[in-house]
Amino acid sequence: MAITLSRDQSIPAPPLSPRLTPAQVWGIVLLAPYLLVFLAFVVYPVCYGLWLARAPSNYVALYNDPIFARAAVNTLIFLVIGINIKMLIALFLSGFFAQQRTWIKWLSVIFILPWAVPSIPTILSVRFMLNPEWGMVNHLIFTLTGDDGPNWLNDPTVALSMAIAVHIWKSLPFWTLILITGRLAIAHDLFEAAEVDGASWWQKFRFITWPSMQTLYITCTLLSMIWTLGDFNSVYLLTGGGPADLTHVLSTLGIRYLRLDQLSLAMASIVCAMPFVLPLVYFMMKRLSR
Repeated sequence: MAITLSRDQSIPAPPLSPRLTPAQVWGIVLLAPYLLVFLAFVVYPVCYGLWLARAPSNYVALYNDPIFARAAVNTLIFLVIGINIKMLIALFLSGFFAQQRTWIKWLSVIFILPWAVPSIPTILSVRFMLNPEWGMVNHLIFTLTGDDGPNWLNDPTVALSMAIAVHIWKSLPFWTLILITGRLAIAHDLFEAAEVDGASWWQKFRFITWPSMQTLYITCTLLSMIWTLGDFNSVYLLTGGGPADLTHVLSTLGIRYLRLDQLSLAMASIVCAMPFVLPLVYFMMKRLSR
């Protein structure tokens, strides 16, 4: 007996693979370009850099280079001072910009400009302003006091301090925005109940705001440390590692070796930053997995 199918009945398509469903096959096809890009621009450069830095003689040369020791110390100072000051300021500014006032909203637009504008013009403009001869800062000092201003970028301590300040100024708006979202997620009823009980602003921050934002704050701090290790713009564009190569950090030291055509030393200096990065990545992923 012949069996006929009506028009409203459909025959399922055969699977594209005996072990994979059509949805799984299409998922692999769509992910393949992204996987190829990741392998070509992330995995391959990292593996190639590790291969270039594999020789022990590279690390012996770094150990004997006094600039490397100074760059490692500068990196640690940059991380400890710059990140903690930046995150503390962002924490308290998030409370200021979270207020529902019109003039504060307009002020927040101006506040976010340093982060929104590209790094090269903003940091170079700061460098021009700090020029000892015709910079705007020293010109203002001379106009007000009659004395010549200091040579801001000629002293290693002052130059590194200026680089830390530029880094804070450039990245502060981003972390402030992140912490603002954390503040806005806190139930407003908790603050109203605290006001009824007569709590001060410090008590509300200590017992309501901080416990609610502690995890977000620590996670942002760890992530900021990881990103700051790779930030060479604040130092390289402002001081160029000078004076006398005394303000280099590990990221700019690699560029110095590249300019000297010492590719293996450049890669080795970057590898030396991994002891800073890997523990931070571990703690951040462990905290996020909770």
